[in-house]
Amino acid sequence: MAGSAIADERAGGDASADARPNVVWIISEDNSKHYLRHFDPDGAPTPAIEAMAQHGVTFDRAFSNAPVCSVARTALITGCHAPRLATQFHRPIAKPSIGSTVDFFPLLLRRAGYHTTNNAKEDYNAIVPLDVWDQSGKTATWKDRSNNQPFFHVRTFFTTHESRLQFDTESMQTPTQTNPDDIVLPLYLPDTQTFRHTAARYHDQITAMDQQVGEVIDELSSAGVLEDTFVFYFSDHGGVLPRSKGYLYETGLHVPLVVRIPENFRDSVDRDYGDRTDGFVQFVDFAPTVLSLCEVEHNASFDGQSFLGPNVSLADVDRRNETMGYVDRLDCRCDLDRSLRIGDMKYIRRFEPIFADSLTNLYRYKMLAQQQWRTMHREGELTPEQSAFFEPAPPEALYDLSVDPEETNNLAGDPQHRNDLLRMRSKLTERLKQWPDLSFMTELYVIDMALGDPETFGKTHVAEITRLIDTVNLGLQPYQQVKPLLVQSIEDTDPLVRYWGIVAAMTIGPDAAELLPSIQKKMLDVEPFVVAKAIEFCAMHGPDPPAVPLSGPDLVGHRFDDVRPFLYRSLNRVLDESEALLVLRTAVHLSEAYPGRFPLEMKRAGLDMLQGPTKMTVDDYWKYLESIQP
Repeated sequence: MAGSAIADERAGGDASADARPNVVWIISEDNSKHYLRHFDPDGAPTPAIEAMAQHGVTFDRAFSNAPVCSVARTALITGCHAPRLATQFHRPIAKPSIGSTVDFFPLLLRRAGYHTTNNAKEDYNAIVPLDVWDQSGKTATWKDRSNNQPFFHVRTFFTTHESRLQFDTESMQTPTQTNPDDIVLPLYLPDTQTFRHTAARYHDQITAMDQQVGEVIDELSSAGVLEDTFVFYFSDHGGVLPRSKGYLYETGLHVPLVVRIPENFRDSVDRDYGDRTDGFVQFVDFAPTVLSLCEVEHNASFDGQSFLGPNVSLADVDRRNETMGYVDRLDCRCDLDRSLRIGDMKYIRRFEPIFADSLTNLYRYKMLAQQQWRTMHREGELTPEQSAFFEPAPPEALYDLSVDPEETNNLAGDPQHRNDLLRMRSKLTERLKQWPDLSFMTELYVIDMALGDPETFGKTHVAEITRLIDTVNLGLQPYQQVKPLLVQSIEDTDPLVRYWGIVAAMTIGPDAAELLPSIQKKMLDVEPFVVAKAIEFCAMHGPDPPAVPLSGPDLVGHRFDDVRPFLYRSLNRVLDESEALLVLRTAVHLSEAYPGRFPLEMKRAGLDMLQGPTKMTVDDYWKYLESIQP
């Protein structure tokens, strides 16, 4: 039955209970597929989810598009990649309005006669239209619908959230149900009692979450609607041991996905019970998939495509082999990383590669295991695979997941994989320009210029964004070949071009050190965020500063041999949270990348005036900086 015909029928009040299916999403938080034995032999048993799979289909290659909840959930609800809608910043300073061009897909279901409910987490990085949900909150339930009305219901379980592993040393005395000795840790993590206990405790949380999944199934069965309902189980992104949540590794993006197929709608999908598929699905595919299953016609411009439904070919889905990922600001930590996976080849592009994965994010470091990892690094107790987390990240990484599932062997510099690297680089760059990716405008400019209608803003600024991407990608070319372009970009009238030009020079490394005199002058730039990049370059290539504590922005004589006065001056001149975070990130980087070389005696100066929604992120960085000052 066509979606419009069903909508007309329901409007007339003559709908029967089996006219269209219900859909239920069961979402666990912060767990990658690696923690479930159904997907990984070293995972925990999950009998309820396994029973769903026996009555449905398992997607062995399902991916969140972002490794953090708010960005991932926004991709789910919109069916669109976050960086083209200005929804990519976790804990946004200001939320964009996207309703004029992009719909939250439950709204389309409501218009077609569905009852839509969400219990309880939303966490979207855009202004939510008032009519998306019939109910959203801790008491929201599908049971409040009108008689025979089809429903879409979301249920989120907090049981596996990262915060469940933020325990103290005393709590480690409580035995876990999972034997820590049975835990298999990846090579990039140290094998210690703390890590084993942490992983064992998380396996226990996975088991508890599975019981909750079973309770939802039992509830639907008792109400007599289970065989009219497609039930999805998946996680909102990966996690949650260190080097997973917040990062573009497989442990941050590769999620479990099982869809239970109801008896009464078995013929509407091209799948057999118990099927498993290696076809790739990603979060931007979920919105069109639900609308397809519910036969709701729409004109939405989703970035994804359906993977289940009456008109979806099994063979087509099984052939899909691509997914994209992205990381931008996550709490106080500011990044711009993108990933592309094609089959078993995985490419990660870090556009600001001087920052180590370990750069402080206070929420991550609430975990004892994360704290221990950092301590062991400082004491020289790690293997090369374990120390890589604390070294400057490479601008490009290429992994062959068929032989390197833990992503520890970077093939980007391997001549035998040169063609793979160039192919993946070119394809990713093309995608970012096509969106276009608003992150290259920086969060500062996005807030100032794009929040009213980010999609239209992107379409009208494709040329500018393309130029910024081309500028930062100069850093991937031989220095002598691109030197004239680098010099031009560093002196450009556009501060964004100057910003990315300096980043490109840093990406090149020592060969670009001769640009130091030009970039030193940019420590006097009118834009604090450009000054921050100049400071980072000068710290990398400049001389050691005088061994004299400096606590203020004294620029008398313009001494370029010490970056600290320029850092203090920029911090005094920031006007909002996004700019403050970029400058504070530079301060944290100086402290962590060059321990003892740039002792900071910073004064909070004008930061107390920052009272916006993300003041806490500024406070997080500031608390850390206060803790390490002499």
